[in-house]
Amino acid sequence: GEFRQITRFSDMPPIPGQQIPEDLKNKIMHMSFPLSEETILMGSDNNPSMGEVKTGQNLSISVSTANKAEADRVFNALAEGGQVTMPLSDTFWGSYFGMLVDPYGFIWLVEWAKK
Repeated sequence: GEFRQITRFSDMPPIPGQQIPEDLKNKIMHMSFPLSEETILMGSDNNPSMGEVKTGQNLSISVSTANKAEADRVFNALAEGGQVTMPLSDTFWGSYFGMLVDPYGFIWLVEWAKK
C-alpha cells in the first residue's frame, strides 16, 4: 500500500510566539496509511511541547463524521466530564478537527473532512 498523507511539523503554518525546533521540523506531525476501505492507521512523532508520552496514553481513537453537526455532537458527548485539548475548529489541512481526553483517559480525535 501507499501512505495517503504525510505531513511534517515544518508543513504547519507559523504560530505567533512559537517556533518549531530544527530537530523537530522533519519529524512526522501526521501520517495516514489505509489498511482497508474503512480502516486507516495513523501516526505521528512526539512533539515534546505537546506533553510527555506515557505508555498506555500513546494511542488515540479517531472518529470521522459525515458532517459538521455530527462532529460537534460526537465531540461534545465525548468531552463531557473530560478535558478538551484542542477545540473543534477549521484547520490548515482543510478539516474541521478537535482533540480531547475523555473521563476515562482515552484520547479522541474527531474530524469532519470537508472534502
